[in-house]
Amino acid sequence: MSAPPAEDLVRQWESEQACLRQQVVEEDTEDWQRSPDFSGLERVGGVDLSFIKGDDINACAQLVVLSYPDLEVLYEDSQMVTLTAPYIAGFLAFRETPFLLEALQRLQENQPTLLPQVVFVDGNGLFHYREFGLACHLGVLSGLPCVGVAKNLLQVQGVYKSEEHQSQIAALQRGGDGFPLTAASGKVLGKNVEKLLEMFLSVCRRLRSSDRSSKPVYVSVGHKISLDTAVRLTHSCCRYRVPEPIRLADCLSREYLRVHFPAADTGIKE
Repeated sequence: MSAPPAEDLVRQWESEQACLRQQVVEEDTEDWQRSPDFSGLERVGGVDLSFIKGDDINACAQLVVLSYPDLEVLYEDSQMVTLTAPYIAGFLAFRETPFLLEALQRLQENQPTLLPQVVFVDGNGLFHYREFGLACHLGVLSGLPCVGVAKNLLQVQGVYKSEEHQSQIAALQRGGDGFPLTAASGKVLGKNVEKLLEMFLSVCRRLRSSDRSSKPVYVSVGHKISLDTAVRLTHSCCRYRVPEPIRLADCLSREYLRVHFPAADTGIKE
């Protein structure tokens, strides 16, 4: 049976995203999230997919679970996968989520005591064309709190790399500093409008994650966590530019490709 035309597939995926979007919880749901020092949080997860240069079909799907607050590796799962869904901008989750979800399910079946209490995703959450990025998709399907952390600005909903945006970046001085990304509509989704973080979509804040890095990241709500908590947690998990769960997931997946495909270009410099 042939694949549906791209326009039919887009309509189908848009419909699925709209249904799943209704299940996203944008508030704190766990006791540890309400604690100033995240008391009760013991395991943080990170997921990522790494590709061999020139091959956008075969990838290493990586899950890593770290202790908190020490950020030591408790569990890692590297699995070669073959992506079957096409890449269409705004629908990355349909390509990647199934394999990341499988990794979490393997952990749940084999070592449930190591299941992460929150998962960091290399990508966006609510800061998305239809307010349902990869972090939201994985969060809703897994039922776990998820945080989206993107390294690059998704220019969407009236947010662009304008001169004003660049000047705000330049003004960030310390790790944890940040500013809201407000859409052209000015729509506010958060209920507590006096909170700076709860702006349109709100989903997203530009954050200087570490004192060691001058390049900020974009933090957005995935599922079962508030933006305020997501930002605080991201900062607390950063030793470098990106939070350790994501950084190590990326490093481990690239290392797996380097070992198993030594002749391929994995982007790792010896």
